[in-house]
Amino acid sequence: MAPDISVLGRYTYLATELVWGSVAFLLLHRANALRKAAVTILALYPVAYLWDRYTLAVGVFDIKLRTGIDIAGIPLEEHLFMAVVPGLVIGFHETIFGKE
Repeated sequence: MAPDISVLGRYTYLATELVWGSVAFLLLHRANALRKAAVTILALYPVAYLWDRYTLAVGVFDIKLRTGIDIAGIPLEEHLFMAVVPGLVIGFHETIFGKE
């Protein structure tokens, strides 16, 4: 059974983003792909932002365990999520298939 991290209360979502963001950073650093990931994340960010803003507006997500800090109409944690997910994907891809 997975540990219950909801004990972190309103910092739960932020903590998970920081943990997985650290994993992404380490993979990208190891694969020497930080710059490549940054360019890709910046290119994807506007689409992810619009998608996230829409899904939150129509009620697809109800994020309870978050800080309550909103930036540009969406939770702080969602902004991090939009960098962490592609960072992890690119980090794994470059670690597996990148040049040594």
